[in-house]
Amino acid sequence: MAVSANTCDISYEDLRALLDKGQNLLLVDVRTQEEVDKGRIPGSLHIPVNAVEEAFSMDPEAFRTKYGVAKPPLDTSELVFHCQMGKRGSAATSTAVGLGYVNARNYAGGYKQWSEKAGR
Repeated sequence: MAVSANTCDISYEDLRALLDKGQNLLLVDVRTQEEVDKGRIPGSLHIPVNAVEEAFSMDPEAFRTKYGVAKPPLDTSELVFHCQMGKRGSAATSTAVGLGYVNARNYAGGYKQWSEKAGR
């Protein structure tokens, strides 16, 4: 199945607005544990890129038990992946879309851009 063109990137401003609204956003940090230990976007959930397919294939109960949050429904509009600079986040987004998450998005600026903009 081809990844459709609506797999879109999300901007810093859009992500900030979703975080400020704060309801159901699931922001998934797909970097390594070492990277996360150096800093993270507040409220993000760490699932390394190589575990994304397994995590989002879990049944909801197992997902909640392992990650401490509700597994989002396939039609959620508030599922965003990010890494350091965009490549792994894009791969994770494609994986999620392949699993049926039709609105999954990638924060292409990644933690690098976040730390530069949010640190001002």
